[in-house]
Amino acid sequence: MKLTLLLISLLLGQHLFSQSADFILFKKNHKTIATYYAGNNISFTNDQGSYIEALITKIQHDTLYLRQFVVQQVPTTLGVYILDTVSSYHYQYHYNQIKAIGKTGRRFSATTSGAVLMGGGILLAVASGVVYLVDREKFSPPLLIASIALAGIGYLMYKLGDKGMVIGKKYSLVYVDVTNNKKG
Repeated sequence: MKLTLLLISLLLGQHLFSQSADFILFKKNHKTIATYYAGNNISFTNDQGSYIEALITKIQHDTLYLRQFVVQQVPTTLGVYILDTVSSYHYQYHYNQIKAIGKTGRRFSATTSGAVLMGGGILLAVASGVVYLVDREKFSPPLLIASIALAGIGYLMYKLGDKGMVIGKKYSLVYVDVTNNKKG
């Protein structure tokens, strides 16, 4: 009796704790640079243009099951603020709906730098316009031209920079079905 109970519990335990072993490969020029499976975090841009950072809970039948957490500062009873998970959302995405994988780590951000350059160029152009209205002798046309050029360069950097690694010619996603649960 004890032996049968042990065998049943082992078989039942193995069935309950098994998980899908499907995963997704992220490749650059046919070389794998990242692997995504259940338990990994992923950051990507979907086909509607939304940027998503979430935890992969499961990958099954070409679909990523994601859970995104909302973390905010919340006051405690002592009046001190702490970071706490307020809520979470569940998403499902087919792997073909991923249009770009976000860059990881701390890197140079062309979008942020472009916005700063554009703002600085606009500020200098406005200041140059104020100087022109107040005292035309101190007005400097080269400074106005340089500030407009700075704003233009910043605008281009803002629009063209940091699109992530766009899925297409150079980058690709490959779904690997390890479980092979096809009925036929």
